[in-house]
This record gives sequence, structure tokens and C-alpha cells, in this order.
Amino acid sequence: MAKVFVFLADGFEDVEALIPIDVLRRGGVDVTTVSVVEGSSIVTSAHGVQVVADRTYREDIHDDDFVGADLLLLPGGMPGAKNLYDHDGVGLAVLRQHKAGRMIAAICAAPAVVLGQLGVLRGKQATCYPGFEQLLSGATYTGDLCTHDGHIITAEGPAAAFPFAYKLLALLTNEETAQQVAEGMRYVHLMQR
Repeated sequence: MAKVFVFLADGFEDVEALIPIDVLRRGGVDVTTVSVVEGSSIVTSAHGVQVVADRTYREDIHDDDFVGADLLLLPGGMPGAKNLYDHDGVGLAVLRQHKAGRMIAAICAAPAVVLGQLGVLRGKQATCYPGFEQLLSGATYTGDLCTHDGHIITAEGPAAAFPFAYKLLALLTNEETAQQVAEGMRYVHLMQR
């Protein structure tokens, strides 16, 4: 079973975190949410929704726990993406994951604010929320809802949360599983309208 860690910082964009978590879990993926809020498992979204993370960074999960993860996922939102970038443990985990050539996914502001500023997008195609393109250091901006280039998957913003999530599920399992989950959630029906 694929293992995914989702980093949650205060100010994360609600749907950019919760839709991928929901879709991946429906598809049988082992998803662990990780609070990067100092000493607290409670993380407050950009819209004031409080979420209790499965684990708390450095309280019960540590830097080496992310080694070998199939995917590290970074939701966007502001100031959530900045809070992720400012957390030294997130940067270390992302850089290790990148060096190992293992999957990293980010959506909205996170591709630019986190991945771009960490330098992991150099030579890659990537997308992000419009207006953050200048932080995609060394990347070619696509402007697409979702962009997959090698082990990096980026998405544009809240409206891209579902296609982003199904893409991740397909990569972690297979196209058939992603299609079944999409049909069960009535996403396929929505897109046919």
C-alpha cells in the first residue's frame, strides 16, 4: 500500500488538503496528515476550519520518518504555503524526497512558495496559482490545472483539487482505481455535463 504524508500548516487552503486526503483514502492509500504547528495537532485552515492532524511534527513524527514515503503532499493557501516553507523540517523532507526521485505534489501557492524557492522545480514544467509564477525558479510555467513532470506533480488552485487528487491516486495505484473512485464520487458525471 502506498504511503503518503500531507503537511498541514496554519492557513492551508481547505479543499486543497481535504479533497486529496479523501480521494486517496477512498482509493486505499495510506495517508498520514502531519501538523507542522509547534506543539499542536490542531491546524487551522485559511477559512477558520480546525483539523486534527494524525501526527505532530517533532512531537511524534521526526525527520527520518518521511524517508521512503511514496508521496509528500503540500496544500497551498496563504499563509499556509509560507508557513510550510518557513518550517525547516518540511524543507528537509522535500529536499530528501527530491534527491531520492520520489513523488512530491503541491497545489496553488505551494508549488511556487515551497518547491520553487527550494529549487526542486529547476528544469521541470509546473503550474501554480496565477500571480506566483515568478517564484517557480527554473521551471517552465504551464498554466494548466494539473501538471505532471517526472516525480513532481503540481496543480493550479482550489478548482484543481479533484483532478489533482485523481491524478495522484492513479500514480499511486492505477488508472482503474482512480476511475472507480471518480465515478463513485460522481466526478465523472459532473465532467460530462
